[in-house]
Amino acid sequence: MNKLAFIFPGQGAQTVGMGKDLYENFDLARRMFEEADDALGFSIKKLCFEGPADELMLTANTQPAILTVSVIAARLLMEEGVKPDIAAGHSLGEYSALVTAGVMDFADAVRIVNKRGQYMQEAVPVGEGGMAAILGIEREKIVELCAEASQTSPVQAVNFNCPGQTVIAGAAAGVEKAVELCKAAGAKMAVILPVSAPFHSTLMKPAAEKLAVELDKIEIRDAAFPVVANVNGQLETAAADIKANLVTQADHPVKWEDCVAAMTAFGADTHVEAGPGKTLCGFDKRIDRKIKSLNVGDCASLQKALDFFKEVG
Repeated sequence: MNKLAFIFPGQGAQTVGMGKDLYENFDLARRMFEEADDALGFSIKKLCFEGPADELMLTANTQPAILTVSVIAARLLMEEGVKPDIAAGHSLGEYSALVTAGVMDFADAVRIVNKRGQYMQEAVPVGEGGMAAILGIEREKIVELCAEASQTSPVQAVNFNCPGQTVIAGAAAGVEKAVELCKAAGAKMAVILPVSAPFHSTLMKPAAEKLAVELDKIEIRDAAFPVVANVNGQLETAAADIKANLVTQADHPVKWEDCVAAMTAFGADTHVEAGPGKTLCGFDKRIDRKIKSLNVGDCASLQKALDFFKEVG
């Protein structure tokens, strides 16, 4: 193993029951769930463990819920001596990466992403914006087709996830038009996603502006190890740059393929996806099959990862 990267999932990874067995088996998880509940003034623990699913799906709840489970998973690994050389997170996951790198306090991050979720939802009323996943066309072609669709209604490519999978977002009519154009251009699949807002599109500018105000209120420190920024695929450690990138990130595309390429160039050939789900492990396979990807989201996967690291020494 050369270097180790921790990677952190974004929205969409949430499931009712996530984090429950970690809470039941580790003091650290219990403490952190309590800390998250105190920071928010409501029980994110109850929402994670019991749902209901439609409440957990609300952006303002999903974001602190995933962040809490993700940071717990990362800290449990670090307590066992498994420490990252570099980190990155997809969208919301960038906050989990930054907490793990010591850039911001966990309680501050929980509050910030709860507000980030609220601001993103307020920026575009439910039903007026949308997102769609486009499979099987080159990213350059999708950018071109979005530009064409935007002549009637705004839409753009916002998540460059892996070769052959790009997500678009914008006004509902623009997204529908772009989906039609992509299908006509030979997309294997072009499907509207069940999300409540057009994340990372220019329509999120009001959310980015409000987020800047909130980030000014908390302490942001230099990172203990590099964190790759979604907006530019660059390794960042300076507090001022990290803060500026977080504001920009809200209404700019997530360049995930570029982030993975940067981690590979850094020498990270092993990735641990800390948090619920295995979405990013799936992207890894499609980006570079040489990457060894593990996920840690519950006790069984934690043990499996620890056994792997004992073996490789």
